[in-house]
Amino acid sequence: MDSIHTSDAPEPGGHYSQAVVHDGLIFVSGQLPIHPHTGKKETGPVELQAELVLANLRAILEAAGSGLDRVLKTTVYIQDMRHWDTVNRIYADRFGAHRPARAVVPAPGLHHGFLIEMEAVACRP
Repeated sequence: MDSIHTSDAPEPGGHYSQAVVHDGLIFVSGQLPIHPHTGKKETGPVELQAELVLANLRAILEAAGSGLDRVLKTTVYIQDMRHWDTVNRIYADRFGAHRPARAVVPAPGLHHGFLIEMEAVACRP
């Protein structure tokens, strides 16, 4: 089992890894809308938060030798389901034709009042 770390994604805020790789599978911890180089918490519109979460996810996958096109499953935690259409549009734009399995979980109490968090399982090529 290998831990993944990249400075292009936020530092873990607790006792966990950005991702762990085992038998070719990459388990990415929940990513929040935090700017990786400044640590600034993005509390603006859900569009900005979703873009940043997906950018952080992509950076971790790339550090693990993978990418968004190798994601098998995501879990998206969303503070208010009224934001879902917007999040889904951005999600679809970033994943393109690739359609991983997905679960969407309403989570009204996300850390720091964030509107979105996303975790993923991917594979290496």
